[in-house]
Amino acid sequence: MIRTRFTEMFGVDHPIVQGGMMWVGRAELVAATANSGALGFLTGLTQPTPEDLVKEIARTRDLTDKPFGVNLTILPSITPPPYAEYRQAIIESGIKIVETAGSNPIDHLPHFKDAGVKVIHKCTAVRHAVKAERLGVDAVSIDGFECAGHPGEDDIPGLILIPAATQQLTIPVIASGGIADSRGLVAALALGADGVNMGTRFMCTVESPVAQSVKEQIVANTERDTKLIFRTLHNTARVAANAISAEVVDIEARGGAQFSDIQHLVAGARGRKVFEDGDLDAGIWSAGQSQGLINDIPTVSDMIDRMVSEAEHIITSRLSGFVTAVSAA
Repeated sequence: MIRTRFTEMFGVDHPIVQGGMMWVGRAELVAATANSGALGFLTGLTQPTPEDLVKEIARTRDLTDKPFGVNLTILPSITPPPYAEYRQAIIESGIKIVETAGSNPIDHLPHFKDAGVKVIHKCTAVRHAVKAERLGVDAVSIDGFECAGHPGEDDIPGLILIPAATQQLTIPVIASGGIADSRGLVAALALGADGVNMGTRFMCTVESPVAQSVKEQIVANTERDTKLIFRTLHNTARVAANAISAEVVDIEARGGAQFSDIQHLVAGARGRKVFEDGDLDAGIWSAGQSQGLINDIPTVSDMIDRMVSEAEHIITSRLSGFVTAVSAA
């Protein structure tokens, strides 16, 4: 058993997090994660209304009696979702762990804290993590440049970002980006993290709600099969390489691209179609460089059991073998 400040604080067996993923963080995956001793997050905004989120929370509780949480991603929008109503749905449903991401969570923290909710805030830069700690979050998840989705604009990979964050923070740090197996877990712990967050690896499991063809494509892909889009718009996103992401990159490369030039290609409804229908070129879909480390489609339980047991073996056997006692002269 690997125990850390994270496992103690959040009441789970293993220092592994299945983070919130749009269209992916649904009851079956989250419950399977919780039942395996890790921490899973429903994705709040995957549910079309706060009332639907309440139902999905109840559905998850029918599948597990272990701790799980809800992700609330806060992003600027012309017509923003009713965040306060989603927040209230989370609180009234008795959820005690929330993952916030995107914008500053300051408007939501007092409400969550008053309700006894622990908050993990997802960051892509040390300065943002330090600010989140000052605001009163309980832990931060720090996303390296390798991650799927939005890695920020600093382009700092995890090997640098994780220790840079842990040397400045006093709260638990969850390492995210480029992690898909026991080696990544051990490396993150060695860099000072208290656990790991995985997205792409959890997408590629039996209980993941994405289409089988998507999972098979993740297995087939290498670490080179992603594209960085929205670079010219200063809103970088890492997505799987396909015909649509290649077209977006090409449009941006011509210079002077506006969001309106690519909006029809990157619509969220198109990405949802990829996950639900299995049409790999229907739209853009998030995937990290950790694709290159994923070679199978296991159950969540098998994946977590394997990851933890192999990590324990690395720590107690392989690494300990590198240390040689030196006798005093």
